Amino acid sequence: MLISNGYAAMGFALPAAIAAKLARPERQVVAVCGDGGFLMNVQELETAHRLGVALVCVIFRDGGYNLIEWKQQNQMGRSAGVRFGNPDFVALAKAFGARGFSVGSPGGLRPALLEALAHPGVSIVDVPVDYGENARLTERLGQLVCPI
Repeated sequence: MLISNGYAAMGFALPAAIAAKLARPERQVVAVCGDGGFLMNVQELETAHRLGVALVCVIFRDGGYNLIEWKQQNQMGRSAGVRFGNPDFVALAKAFGARGFSVGSPGGLRPALLEALAHPGVSIVDVPVDYGENARLTERLGQLVCPI
C-alpha cells in the first residue's frame, strides 16, 4: 500500500499505481482517488497504456475538492472555488486506450471492480459518491458529550 502522507498530495494515486505495478508486475494494483486528484494527473493514463501495465483506478466522483470544502465550511462557514465539472470518465478512459466502467448503484461496485481487475490493461471505475453524510455525521459526533 502506498499512501501520500503528510501533505496528502492530490494527484498521487495514478502515478503511484503505475510505479507499484512496474515494481511488482505480478501483483494486482488498484489506485483509489477522488475525481479532483485523478484529473490532476489524468495524462498518466497514456503512460500506463503505453507501458502496458495492468492496473485499476477507482475514482470517487463528487465534482469537488471535498476535503478542502469541508475544511472551508468548518473554518469559515462557506466554501469557495471547490466545485468543478467532470468529463465522461468511461469515454475518457477509452480515449486513452483504457477500459472504463461506471457504477450505477452500491451493488454495482463489486462486479465493476472484478471486471476491471480481470482486464489485462488499464481500467478506471467511475463511482459517484455523496459526501453529504460526512458533514451530518461530524455534526452528530460533535454533539456527543464524554462522561469522563
